[in-house]
Amino acid sequence: MRLFLSPGGSSRIGVVEQSCLPRTESRLRKPCLFMKTIDADIIQRLGRSDLYTEFKNAFEASTGLPLRLRPFEFWQLAHRGQPNENPFCAMITQTKCGCSAYLETEQQAVSAAQDHSATIRCFANLCHTGVPIKLGERTIGFLLTGQIALELPSADRFEAIIRQVSRWGTAIDLKRLETVYYHSRMLAPDQYDGLIRLLEIFAHQLSAVATRMMVQDAEIEPPMVRRARAYIAGHHADPISLHDIACAMHVSTFYFCKMFKKATGLTFTEYLGRVRVEKAKNLLLNPHLRVSEIAYTVGFQSLTHFNRIFREITGEAPTGFREHGTSLAKNAAGNRRVWRSAPKAVSEGAMRLAA
Repeated sequence: MRLFLSPGGSSRIGVVEQSCLPRTESRLRKPCLFMKTIDADIIQRLGRSDLYTEFKNAFEASTGLPLRLRPFEFWQLAHRGQPNENPFCAMITQTKCGCSAYLETEQQAVSAAQDHSATIRCFANLCHTGVPIKLGERTIGFLLTGQIALELPSADRFEAIIRQVSRWGTAIDLKRLETVYYHSRMLAPDQYDGLIRLLEIFAHQLSAVATRMMVQDAEIEPPMVRRARAYIAGHHADPISLHDIACAMHVSTFYFCKMFKKATGLTFTEYLGRVRVEKAKNLLLNPHLRVSEIAYTVGFQSLTHFNRIFREITGEAPTGFREHGTSLAKNAAGNRRVWRSAPKAVSEGAMRLAA
């Protein structure tokens, strides 16, 4: 686990306060455009694997903490709508400023976790941890967990939270916020360290599987198609044409179309549209971006064309996809479990995981 000192001087469990890190953009070492889609595809396949699914279910059932495997680029809250999402975090992230604050916290966690796991404390003093997934020397994704307290909740800390919410100018049910704050799950620092070590071991296992996937892909997929996919990943936002990519691969358009369709099962136009739509789906979960802005950002030349292709691939309009994602998160927040324990019990001692 990567060790940091908090501003208060505590180094018990290796965490750093949110304000200690420079802005995410200056710390995050992004892979070259050539590899982005390849890495994201591997992370997506790992996320669908039985290995990850079974581990995730066992981890969440035994710890009560959320777990998410996310790619390098990810523009939504990792644990939103998950069964083990902390109800306090769920309430805060339903507000615009709170959502932005937690997005920044999670980005700082992965920014600090480029080579080793790292834990960040948010404004509410809850811990958020990122564990890197490596492919050789390159970081391709992260395991995220946390939303956990390592210290007893206190009246002073809750007053500080109220002051922060007040500065945001956000309307929120303070009585309910206080209830979920005092009922937030808590672990001893050494217990949480043990869980993170477990995730580090699992991350090494995922890295080994990712390496095997990469080798198998290299043996099966023709080099030209692999280069073409990487070229599309790096230029999808540009007005790229079939002629452009065939020239970049130094082959005729006829030969390129034949080989690309044989290897991927899609025409060049279909594949390019899917890449752009996948990028758009992530961006649509950011409520601060307009649909038209997203359409042009991912490479579509008109909003009408974007709407048509998006509907063909996903079965719904971009606005419907955005609203559907928001409603799912709200429904999950209303149905999720609140950890039951009287405030008196919390003041007497931390809630612990059952042995």
